[in-house]
Amino acid sequence: MKIVILDGHTLNPGDNTWDAVAALGELTTYDYTPVEQVVGRSLNADIVITNKAVLSAEAIGQLPTLKFITVTATGYNVVDIAAARARGIPVSNVPEYGTDSVAQFVTALILELAHRVGHHSDTVHAGKWSKQQDFCFWDTPQIELAGKTLAIIGYGKIGHRVGEIAGALGMRILTAGREIEKVREVVAQADVVTFHCPLTDANKGIVNRELLSLMKPTAFLINAARGGLVAEQDLADALNAGVIAGAAVDVVSVEPIQSDNPLLKAKNCIITPHIAWASLAARQRLMQSTAENIRAFQEGKPINVINP
Repeated sequence: MKIVILDGHTLNPGDNTWDAVAALGELTTYDYTPVEQVVGRSLNADIVITNKAVLSAEAIGQLPTLKFITVTATGYNVVDIAAARARGIPVSNVPEYGTDSVAQFVTALILELAHRVGHHSDTVHAGKWSKQQDFCFWDTPQIELAGKTLAIIGYGKIGHRVGEIAGALGMRILTAGREIEKVREVVAQADVVTFHCPLTDANKGIVNRELLSLMKPTAFLINAARGGLVAEQDLADALNAGVIAGAAVDVVSVEPIQSDNPLLKAKNCIITPHIAWASLAARQRLMQSTAENIRAFQEGKPINVINP
């Protein structure tokens, strides 16, 4: 079988071999594929692997040999699922690979907001400590998390793991799913709010002016789920007005981040470039699971199918 990888660079920038996939067919790998080249590069493929390269209904309709699509991610909105179903093409994803890595990263963001470790290191290197009369200094409040309340919105495997770690730090854990009233209830009580839910039409922009107004002025907000959950101008306004104390986001609405994103100029806002998932261990699991998806399809028993 001919296998084409449309955008393999993020999964394997050089440290995560494609050997497990290459063993399953005639493999062609592209680091990136612009939208206008998706059809041309996939034209004779039996299997197409994508991460962010879009397989639209139009593209799927022009690929007569295509038999299987696998997405090297949990989210699969880059594939027109209805068009694939109409053609009888199964689409698989990787539902779990980064639980521990994402939970660890979210914990790092919480701790950074509590202590501003990076900022204080920068000030020491800039000479501020050597000019102090006292033996220590701090520019931001140093916050002990024990006894604080963490609200986890979306209590799947990642949310559950975040809760376990936060519990070990002595935090009180509150959870909410899709019910907006429950979300509002726990957000109002929380010292830290973290999102771990998928993006849907119902929750797009759920972090808006109204929800932020319910939070404590000392509270922090974390988003390492999907950028579309946040109305970014509303969050920037809330940060600049002191409605909440700080935020840390690993995802934004348009990625890479655009130069006019209002969060870039917001106060007390930590932004990281969508890397919570990107540890080598997580990417190795993702690679292995992708190979398993392909092998299962070839054996006539596809797994992790989104459109059965």
